[in-house]
Amino acid sequence: MGELSKLPNIGKIIEKQLIQVGIDSVDELKKTGARAAWLKILETDESACMNRLMALEGAVRGVKKTMLPDNVKADLKEFYRREKKGE
Repeated sequence: MGELSKLPNIGKIIEKQLIQVGIDSVDELKKTGARAAWLKILETDESACMNRLMALEGAVRGVKKTMLPDNVKADLKEFYRREKKGE
């Protein structure tokens, strides 16, 4: 496992997916942002779920996904709903 897996919420599977979509460093993930990274993953993996989106947001912020503020969780849920509905 590499640099990305040192972030909270990022295990070897998500790290592999990030690398597959061209995000291969912590700086690149932070620059890309959780939503855009998740959308890139969704293009290659239809099973990309809400938990993965929250995990990415937590990783960008440096916290466990359970520690995300409620308003951030609500915004991510709305984003997820819109994006999944648009498929």
